[in-house]
Amino acid sequence: MTETKLGIKEICKSFSCAFRGLKYALSMERNFQIEVVVAVFIITLILIFKIKSWEAVILFSMIMWVLVVELCNTIVERVVDILKPRIHPYVRLIKDMMAAVVLISAFFSAAVGIIIFYPYFRSLFI
Repeated sequence: MTETKLGIKEICKSFSCAFRGLKYALSMERNFQIEVVVAVFIITLILIFKIKSWEAVILFSMIMWVLVVELCNTIVERVVDILKPRIHPYVRLIKDMMAAVVLISAFFSAAVGIIIFYPYFRSLFI
């Protein structure tokens, strides 16, 4: 019984840490904030157009993918910033490459969104 309570406390602590990290990203990271606003807009479109469930799953996957990649980018940037006093030539390259990962993810997700939403928007004007 004690092991179960200890396990629950550890799980609660893990969730607390995760929510603290999410709160930081939502309050301090401009790009993450922008991506969350776009996500809310996409979710609103999903509800308005009554998107097919398989399309909604793909769109939600793309949203989560971009948000997760942005969080990873933030983490790598913070770790690399620790090295800044000893500036290594790769510091800038690492940051630029992580930004490229986010950019590629966002463009791919936007392309998927356009492909999925195009027929729905087209039907509004026909």
